[in-house]
Amino acid sequence: MKIALITDTHYNFKKANKSFHEYFEKFYNQIFFPKLIKEDISTVIHLGDAFDNRKGIDYWALKWAKENIYDRFRDLGITVYSIVGNHDAYYKNTNEVNSIDTLLQEYNNIVKVSSPKEFNICGMRSVLLPWICSENEKETLDLLSKTKAKVVFGHLELSGFTVYPGYVHSDGMNKKVFDKFDLVFSGHYHTRSDDGKIYYLGNPYQMFWSDVNDKRGFHLFDTETRDLEFFENPFTMFEKIYYDEMNDEKIDASKLKDKMVKIIIRKKSDQFKFEKFVDNIIRFDPLDLKVLENIELYDENVNTDEIVVEDTLSILDKYIEDSDFDLNKSMVKNLLRELYKEALELE
Repeated sequence: MKIALITDTHYNFKKANKSFHEYFEKFYNQIFFPKLIKEDISTVIHLGDAFDNRKGIDYWALKWAKENIYDRFRDLGITVYSIVGNHDAYYKNTNEVNSIDTLLQEYNNIVKVSSPKEFNICGMRSVLLPWICSENEKETLDLLSKTKAKVVFGHLELSGFTVYPGYVHSDGMNKKVFDKFDLVFSGHYHTRSDDGKIYYLGNPYQMFWSDVNDKRGFHLFDTETRDLEFFENPFTMFEKIYYDEMNDEKIDASKLKDKMVKIIIRKKSDQFKFEKFVDNIIRFDPLDLKVLENIELYDENVNTDEIVVEDTLSILDKYIEDSDFDLNKSMVKNLLRELYKEALELE
Protein backbone atom coordinates (compact mmCIF):
# COMPACT_ATOMS: atom_id res chain seq x y z
CA MET A 1 0.00 0.00 0.00
CA LYS A 2 1.18 3.51 -0.80
CA ILE A 3 1.28 6.26 1.80
CA ALA A 4 2.12 9.94 1.31
CA LEU A 5 5.01 11.64 3.07
CA ILE A 6 5.14 15.40 3.52
CA THR A 7 7.06 17.60 5.91
CA ASP A 8 7.97 21.14 6.99
CA THR A 9 4.85 22.82 5.63
CA HIS A 10 5.24 25.82 7.96
CA TYR A 11 1.69 27.16 7.93
CA ASN A 12 1.65 30.70 9.36
CA PHE A 13 4.94 31.42 7.54
CA LYS A 14 6.16 35.03 7.55
CA LYS A 15 3.52 36.06 10.07
CA ALA A 16 0.74 34.60 7.93
CA ASN A 17 1.83 36.33 4.74
CA LYS A 18 -1.12 35.90 2.38
CA SER A 19 0.94 35.88 -0.83
CA PHE A 20 3.04 33.00 0.43
CA HIS A 21 -0.06 31.07 1.49
CA GLU A 22 -1.64 31.61 -1.93
CA TYR A 23 1.55 30.14 -3.38
CA PHE A 24 1.30 27.19 -0.96
CA GLU A 25 -2.33 26.73 -1.96
CA LYS A 26 -1.42 26.22 -5.63
CA PHE A 27 0.68 23.22 -4.61
CA TYR A 28 -2.12 21.66 -2.55
CA ASN A 29 -4.88 22.36 -5.07
CA GLN A 30 -3.04 21.37 -8.23
CA ILE A 31 -0.41 18.84 -7.15
CA PHE A 32 -0.79 17.30 -3.70
CA PHE A 33 -4.48 16.57 -3.18
CA PRO A 34 -5.19 15.59 -6.82
CA LYS A 35 -2.39 13.01 -6.55
CA LEU A 36 -3.75 11.65 -3.26
CA ILE A 37 -7.18 11.26 -4.83
CA LYS A 38 -5.83 9.66 -8.02
CA GLU A 39 -3.71 7.16 -6.08
CA ASP A 40 -6.48 6.51 -3.51
CA ILE A 41 -4.15 7.41 -0.65
CA SER A 42 -5.69 6.81 2.77
CA THR A 43 -2.64 7.45 4.98
CA VAL A 44 -0.31 10.44 5.22
CA ILE A 45 2.69 10.92 7.49
CA HIS A 46 3.61 14.52 8.22
CA LEU A 47 7.20 14.55 9.49
CA GLY A 48 7.12 17.73 11.53
CA ASP A 49 6.97 21.52 11.48
CA ALA A 50 3.38 21.70 10.31
CA PHE A 51 3.23 25.21 11.74
CA ASP A 52 5.94 27.84 11.56
CA ASN A 53 5.99 29.88 14.76
CA ARG A 54 6.38 27.89 17.95
CA LYS A 55 5.26 30.87 20.05
CA GLY A 56 1.83 31.44 18.55
CA ILE A 57 -0.54 31.31 15.59
CA ASP A 58 -2.24 33.97 13.53
CA TYR A 59 -6.01 33.36 13.48
CA TRP A 60 -6.21 33.87 9.73
CA ALA A 61 -3.41 31.35 9.15
CA LEU A 62 -5.07 28.78 11.41
CA LYS A 63 -8.36 29.20 9.54
CA TRP A 64 -6.45 28.86 6.25
CA ALA A 65 -4.70 25.67 7.40
CA LYS A 66 -7.94 24.08 8.56
CA GLU A 67 -9.95 24.94 5.46
CA ASN A 68 -7.26 24.16 2.90
CA ILE A 69 -5.49 21.22 4.54
CA TYR A 70 -6.98 19.56 7.60
CA ASP A 71 -10.66 19.74 6.61
CA ARG A 72 -9.74 18.17 3.27
CA PHE A 73 -7.83 15.33 4.92
CA ARG A 74 -10.89 14.67 7.10
CA ASP A 75 -13.37 14.90 4.24
CA LEU A 76 -11.30 12.51 2.12
CA GLY A 77 -11.15 10.00 4.98
CA ILE A 78 -7.35 10.22 5.19
CA THR A 79 -5.55 9.29 8.41
CA VAL A 80 -2.67 11.66 9.15
CA TYR A 81 0.18 10.77 11.49
CA SER A 82 1.41 14.24 12.48
CA ILE A 83 4.86 14.28 14.10
CA VAL A 84 5.79 17.24 16.30
CA GLY A 85 8.76 19.18 14.92
CA ASN A 86 10.90 21.81 16.61
CA HIS A 87 8.78 24.64 15.17
CA ASP A 88 5.65 22.93 16.54
CA ALA A 89 6.97 22.73 20.11
CA TYR A 90 6.52 25.77 22.38
CA TYR A 91 9.50 24.95 24.63
CA LYS A 92 12.96 23.91 23.50
CA ASN A 93 13.48 21.26 26.19
CA THR A 94 10.12 19.48 25.95
CA ASN A 95 7.39 18.71 23.40
CA GLU A 96 4.66 18.76 26.06
CA VAL A 97 3.08 21.96 24.72
CA ASN A 98 2.83 21.90 20.94
CA SER A 99 0.73 23.17 18.04
CA ILE A 100 -0.43 19.72 16.90
CA ASP A 101 -2.05 18.74 20.22
CA THR A 102 -3.31 22.26 20.87
CA LEU A 103 -4.68 23.43 17.51
CA LEU A 104 -5.96 20.22 15.91
CA GLN A 105 -8.03 18.70 18.71
CA GLU A 106 -11.23 18.49 16.67
CA TYR A 107 -9.73 16.14 14.05
CA ASN A 108 -10.20 12.48 14.98
CA ASN A 109 -8.37 11.40 11.82
CA ILE A 110 -5.12 12.96 13.01
CA VAL A 111 -2.79 10.79 15.08
CA LYS A 112 -0.79 13.29 17.10
CA VAL A 113 2.79 12.16 17.78
CA SER A 114 4.44 14.26 20.48
CA SER A 115 6.46 11.44 22.05
CA PRO A 116 8.44 8.56 20.49
CA LYS A 117 6.16 5.62 19.71
CA GLU A 118 5.91 2.47 17.64
CA PHE A 119 2.98 2.10 15.23
CA ASN A 120 1.66 -0.43 12.76
CA ILE A 121 1.06 1.67 9.66
CA CYS A 122 -0.65 -0.19 6.82
CA GLY A 123 0.87 -3.45 8.02
CA MET A 124 4.35 -1.97 8.40
CA ARG A 125 5.89 -1.84 11.85
CA SER A 126 7.31 1.67 12.22
CA VAL A 127 8.85 4.01 14.78
CA LEU A 128 7.72 7.65 14.76
CA LEU A 129 10.01 10.16 16.43
CA PRO A 130 9.10 13.77 17.21
CA TRP A 131 11.75 16.43 17.80
CA ILE A 132 14.40 15.01 20.14
CA CYS A 133 15.00 17.28 23.14
CA SER A 134 16.51 16.91 26.60
CA GLU A 135 13.26 15.56 28.08
CA ASN A 136 12.69 12.74 25.57
CA GLU A 137 16.23 11.86 24.47
CA LYS A 138 16.60 8.85 26.77
CA GLU A 139 13.09 7.61 25.95
CA THR A 140 13.92 7.92 22.25
CA LEU A 141 17.20 6.02 22.48
CA ASP A 142 15.59 3.29 24.60
CA LEU A 143 12.84 2.80 22.01
CA LEU A 144 15.34 2.69 19.14
CA SER A 145 17.35 0.08 21.02
CA LYS A 146 14.41 -2.19 21.85
CA THR A 147 12.14 -1.96 18.82
CA LYS A 148 11.92 -4.69 16.19
CA ALA A 149 10.68 -2.19 13.60
CA LYS A 150 12.89 -1.58 10.58
CA VAL A 151 11.52 1.75 9.38
CA VAL A 152 11.72 5.12 11.17
CA PHE A 153 9.90 8.36 10.45
CA GLY A 154 11.02 11.43 12.38
CA HIS A 155 12.00 15.05 12.66
CA LEU A 156 15.72 14.54 13.17
CA GLU A 157 18.81 16.70 13.32
CA LEU A 158 21.59 14.44 12.05
CA SER A 159 25.12 15.40 11.08
CA GLY A 160 26.43 14.92 7.56
CA PHE A 161 23.30 15.92 5.60
CA THR A 162 22.51 19.00 3.51
CA VAL A 163 20.46 21.67 5.28
CA TYR A 164 20.19 23.86 2.19
CA PRO A 165 22.26 23.93 -1.04
CA GLY A 166 25.92 24.42 -0.19
CA TYR A 167 25.63 23.80 3.56
CA VAL A 168 26.11 20.38 5.15
CA HIS A 169 25.29 20.18 8.86
CA SER A 170 28.36 19.13 10.84
CA ASP A 171 26.74 18.86 14.28
CA GLY A 172 23.67 17.02 15.49
CA MET A 173 23.09 13.36 16.31
CA ASN A 174 25.38 10.74 14.84
CA LYS A 175 23.55 8.76 12.16
CA LYS A 176 25.06 5.51 13.50
CA VAL A 177 22.23 5.51 16.04
CA PHE A 178 20.06 4.25 13.15
CA ASP A 179 22.40 1.53 11.84
CA LYS A 180 19.98 -1.30 12.77
CA PHE A 181 17.17 0.11 10.60
CA ASP A 182 16.53 -0.49 6.91
CA LEU A 183 15.08 2.94 6.16
CA VAL A 184 14.91 6.27 7.96
CA PHE A 185 12.84 9.20 6.70
CA SER A 186 13.14 12.65 8.19
CA GLY A 187 11.90 16.19 8.02
CA HIS A 188 13.70 19.26 9.44
CA TYR A 189 16.19 20.01 6.62
CA HIS A 190 14.35 21.58 3.68
CA THR A 191 16.69 20.22 1.02
CA ARG A 192 16.36 16.62 -0.18
CA SER A 193 19.38 14.41 0.44
CA ASP A 194 20.14 10.82 1.41
CA ASP A 195 22.91 8.32 2.01
CA GLY A 196 21.00 5.33 0.65
CA LYS A 197 19.34 4.53 3.98
CA ILE A 198 18.52 7.86 5.64
CA TYR A 199 16.34 10.16 3.54
CA TYR A 200 15.78 13.83 4.22
CA LEU A 201 12.57 14.43 2.27
CA GLY A 202 12.71 18.22 1.92
CA ASN A 203 9.77 20.58 2.20
CA PRO A 204 7.04 21.06 -0.45
CA TYR A 205 7.78 24.58 -1.65
CA GLN A 206 10.25 27.45 -1.79
CA MET A 207 10.41 29.67 1.29
CA PHE A 208 13.80 31.43 1.08
CA TRP A 209 16.20 32.68 -1.57
CA SER A 210 18.47 29.72 -0.89
CA ASP A 211 15.68 27.50 -2.28
CA VAL A 212 16.09 28.76 -5.86
CA ASN A 213 16.63 25.86 -8.30
CA ASP A 214 16.31 23.35 -5.43
CA LYS A 215 13.63 20.75 -6.20
CA ARG A 216 10.72 20.68 -3.75
CA GLY A 217 7.64 18.49 -3.48
CA PHE A 218 6.38 15.39 -1.66
CA HIS A 219 6.76 11.60 -1.77
CA LEU A 220 4.73 8.43 -2.03
CA PHE A 221 6.15 5.42 -0.20
CA ASP A 222 5.11 1.85 -0.96
CA THR A 223 4.98 -0.05 2.35
CA GLU A 224 5.29 -3.41 0.56
CA THR A 225 8.01 -2.80 -2.03
CA ARG A 226 9.71 -0.03 0.01
CA ASP A 227 9.90 2.12 -3.14
CA LEU A 228 10.02 5.90 -2.64
CA GLU A 229 8.64 8.12 -5.43
CA PHE A 230 9.16 11.88 -5.58
CA PHE A 231 6.62 14.31 -7.03
CA GLU A 232 8.04 17.72 -7.81
CA ASN A 233 6.25 20.98 -7.13
CA PRO A 234 6.56 22.95 -10.41
CA PHE A 235 5.53 26.27 -8.85
CA THR A 236 8.17 28.78 -7.76
CA MET A 237 8.13 31.81 -5.48
CA PHE A 238 11.62 33.21 -6.08
CA GLU A 239 12.91 34.35 -9.46
CA LYS A 240 16.36 35.62 -10.44
CA ILE A 241 16.57 37.74 -13.58
CA TYR A 242 19.92 38.48 -15.19
CA TYR A 243 19.98 41.88 -16.90
CA ASP A 244 22.30 42.44 -19.85
CA GLU A 245 21.48 45.43 -22.03
CA MET A 246 23.45 43.90 -24.89
CA ASN A 247 21.00 41.02 -24.94
CA ASP A 248 17.53 41.94 -26.16
CA GLU A 249 15.99 38.75 -24.82
CA LYS A 250 12.49 39.57 -23.60
CA ILE A 251 11.05 38.32 -20.33
CA ASP A 252 7.41 37.64 -19.58
CA ALA A 253 7.02 39.98 -16.63
CA SER A 254 3.42 38.88 -16.09
CA LYS A 255 4.78 35.63 -14.61
CA LEU A 256 6.48 37.63 -11.84
CA LYS A 257 3.26 38.79 -10.19
CA ASP A 258 3.23 38.08 -6.44
CA LYS A 259 6.74 36.62 -6.61
CA MET A 260 10.02 37.52 -4.92
CA VAL A 261 12.20 38.92 -7.72
CA LYS A 262 15.89 39.70 -7.80
CA ILE A 263 17.48 41.47 -10.78
CA ILE A 264 21.18 40.70 -11.15
CA ILE A 265 22.93 43.19 -13.43
CA ARG A 266 25.49 41.78 -15.81
CA LYS A 267 25.87 44.72 -18.17
CA LYS A 268 24.37 48.18 -17.82
CA SER A 269 25.44 51.55 -19.22
CA ASP A 270 22.11 53.04 -20.27
CA GLN A 271 20.26 53.96 -17.07
CA PHE A 272 17.07 54.98 -18.91
CA LYS A 273 16.86 51.64 -20.68
CA PHE A 274 17.36 49.82 -17.39
CA GLU A 275 14.65 51.85 -15.65
CA LYS A 276 12.19 50.96 -18.42
CA PHE A 277 13.10 47.31 -17.85
CA VAL A 278 12.44 47.62 -14.12
CA ASP A 279 9.22 49.58 -14.61
CA ASN A 280 7.88 46.82 -16.83
CA ILE A 281 8.37 44.35 -13.98
CA ILE A 282 6.93 46.65 -11.32
CA ARG A 283 3.68 47.14 -13.21
CA PHE A 284 2.94 43.43 -12.77
CA ASP A 285 3.15 43.84 -9.01
CA PRO A 286 5.86 41.45 -7.74
CA LEU A 287 5.73 40.73 -4.02
CA ASP A 288 9.27 42.06 -3.61
CA LEU A 289 11.89 43.40 -5.99
CA LYS A 290 15.61 43.76 -5.32
CA VAL A 291 18.41 44.85 -7.64
CA LEU A 292 21.94 43.53 -7.27
CA GLU A 293 24.47 45.81 -8.87
CA ASN A 294 28.19 45.28 -8.49
CA ILE A 295 30.89 47.18 -10.35
CA GLU A 296 32.86 43.94 -10.59
CA LEU A 297 30.18 42.55 -12.88
CA TYR A 298 31.27 45.00 -15.57
CA ASP A 299 34.70 43.39 -15.66
CA GLU A 300 34.93 41.29 -18.83
CA ASN A 301 37.17 38.82 -16.97
CA VAL A 302 34.44 37.96 -14.46
CA ASN A 303 32.28 34.93 -15.22
CA THR A 304 28.88 36.15 -14.03
CA ASP A 305 27.42 32.64 -14.29
CA GLU A 306 29.56 31.68 -11.30
CA ILE A 307 28.35 34.54 -9.11
CA VAL A 308 26.06 33.33 -6.34
CA VAL A 309 23.54 35.60 -4.65
CA GLU A 310 23.59 34.43 -1.05
CA ASP A 311 20.85 34.52 1.56
CA THR A 312 21.39 35.82 5.08
CA LEU A 313 22.24 32.45 6.64
CA SER A 314 24.76 31.63 3.89
CA ILE A 315 26.50 34.96 4.44
CA LEU A 316 26.65 34.41 8.21
CA ASP A 317 28.04 30.88 7.80
CA LYS A 318 30.69 32.07 5.33
CA TYR A 319 31.73 34.91 7.65
CA ILE A 320 32.26 32.48 10.54
CA GLU A 321 34.16 29.99 8.37
CA ASP A 322 36.48 32.71 7.05
CA SER A 323 37.13 34.28 10.47
CA ASP A 324 40.43 33.91 12.33
CA PHE A 325 38.81 33.95 15.75
CA ASP A 326 39.63 31.25 18.27
CA LEU A 327 36.15 29.79 18.61
CA ASN A 328 34.01 26.74 18.04
CA LYS A 329 32.75 27.66 14.57
CA SER A 330 30.02 25.01 14.46
CA MET A 331 28.62 26.16 17.79
CA VAL A 332 28.63 29.82 16.71
CA LYS A 333 26.94 29.00 13.39
CA ASN A 334 24.19 27.09 15.17
CA LEU A 335 23.71 29.95 17.63
CA LEU A 336 23.43 32.48 14.80
CA ARG A 337 20.93 30.25 12.98
CA GLU A 338 18.75 30.05 16.11
CA LEU A 339 18.94 33.81 16.65
CA TYR A 340 18.05 34.44 13.02
CA LYS A 341 15.03 32.11 13.18
CA GLU A 342 13.82 33.70 16.39
CA ALA A 343 14.20 37.16 14.83
CA LEU A 344 11.91 36.08 12.00
CA GLU A 345 9.30 35.00 14.54
CA LEU A 346 9.22 38.30 16.44
CA GLU A 347 5.97 40.22 16.26
